[in-house]
Amino acid sequence: MREASADRLMSDLRAVLEDAEALLSATAGQAGERIQKARERATETVRVARERLGEAQEQVLKQAKYAAKEADGYVRDNPWQAVGIAAGVAFIIGVLVSRR
Repeated sequence: MREASADRLMSDLRAVLEDAEALLSATAGQAGERIQKARERATETVRVARERLGEAQEQVLKQAKYAAKEADGYVRDNPWQAVGIAAGVAFIIGVLVSRR
């Protein structure tokens, strides 16, 4: 659940950055000192946001790999418990699906 919301947030941030870049491109021909300063600030903000988004994606990837490694280690150390948990989850999903 947490990973899905993180993925959704990353997707939303990418969309905002793409929209901001499109807006900057669309206003490239506009003249005026105030517009130029606003474009420069916006360009810098988009650049910084892209860097931070990349760092956040790397961090999420590291956490996902760590969680997968830990889960793999748990399953290898406790195979029967893992089978029991998987059976329980499958049972619950089956009950939920059959209600629809």
